[in-house]
Amino acid sequence: MPSMETQHLKAFITVARLESFTEAAEQLHLTQPAISKRISSLEQQLNCRLFDRIGRKIALTEAGRALYPKADKILQDVSDTELALSNLSGSVSGSLRLATSHHIGLHYLPQVLKPYTQRYPEVLLELDFMDSEKAYAAINRGEIELAIITLSYDQPMNIEAIPLWEDPLSCVVAPDHPLASAVAPTLTQLSQYPAILPDPTTHTTQLVKQIFERNHCELRISMPTNYLETIKMMVSIGLGWSALPNTMVDDQLCPVVVEQVSLTRQLGCIHHKDRTLSNAANAFLQALR
Repeated sequence: MPSMETQHLKAFITVARLESFTEAAEQLHLTQPAISKRISSLEQQLNCRLFDRIGRKIALTEAGRALYPKADKILQDVSDTELALSNLSGSVSGSLRLATSHHIGLHYLPQVLKPYTQRYPEVLLELDFMDSEKAYAAINRGEIELAIITLSYDQPMNIEAIPLWEDPLSCVVAPDHPLASAVAPTLTQLSQYPAILPDPTTHTTQLVKQIFERNHCELRISMPTNYLETIKMMVSIGLGWSALPNTMVDDQLCPVVVEQVSLTRQLGCIHHKDRTLSNAANAFLQALR
């Protein structure tokens, strides 16, 4: 049997992960007929169907589910081999795909990115903005090399985490909010007002929830959004309180010091332990440190 082409396997993996031929074509910068042709060629070669197509939905067949982990490993091995050979030259060049959050991208990365791009002009940086939880998943799937995000308190075994910055948070309200003038406000008082926080699955909101649960107080979350600038705006016009990084606190917000509340996040860089890092990625790690 002829050997399977890596481009066919890459098309298969992308379609399976996104559950869409259209989205896979967009991500791989191909036309949908080209993606379909690669999948069809792979199915003919293996003499089995890999996807069930029911209306507009697709799903892996039993054969597709069996192929997926093996195809994923083949592609990772090929990628690692190419990187290892490329790294032998010692040059810092090629593409480097990074993921980060909007907050870190605005407040922490500029001081690293500017000298890095000046020192290594042959590196093509691809910067994706995404939530920390999605970045962990993207690292795990091998889609990106490095992610600079809020570190999880429960690190997966296959992820290497490098702590970089402490990111203290403050409870904040609008300057004309009733709590702004309160003397020694309590967590019970805070719980009487709606909280505007990121998605409940984020590390920040989980941290706040744990404090409220420990003190047997109700946390009333309204209008969750992962854009901290949007949260800041909603708090500043009096729609509720929030926990925001100290770097964002200005005269639009009034910090509220609550005795039971001490909030800080650990920001850092993650990468997959089993992935061979490019020279560009290793140089970026050195710049971060």
